[in-house]
Amino acid sequence: MTDTGHYPQQVMIDAYGNHGFRFADMSHRGSLLCLPTGMFSWDVTTAAEISLDSLAPVLAVADQIDVLFIGLGKDIAAIDPAIRIAFRERSVIIEAIATGGALRTYNVLMAEHRAVAAALIAVDTAR
Repeated sequence: MTDTGHYPQQVMIDAYGNHGFRFADMSHRGSLLCLPTGMFSWDVTTAAEISLDSLAPVLAVADQIDVLFIGLGKDIAAIDPAIRIAFRERSVIIEAIATGGALRTYNVLMAEHRAVAAALIAVDTAR
């Protein structure tokens, strides 16, 4: 990751927990956006902080993705219906589930070369 919290390509995630993620032989502390334009640090720590504003970088590349996985941390929580509407208008499906499930499914679709993105809240321990 650069000083700006950016890795220049989208890659699969090797591990998660300890408040971060491992990918591309690196460790990233904090939440993460996995986009077709790269991997980005994401300043969200709880599901309550997820908003259209926090997802603006994803909306900016919505024409390049079919599915967005939102990793909500350890638990499942409701997301603002306005988020679903905004992405539906751009033909993007949203799956909002616990972070572990979100990143595992993201990895499967990445391996299949699908148009996928993820917004993942970091957790302390992996399940």
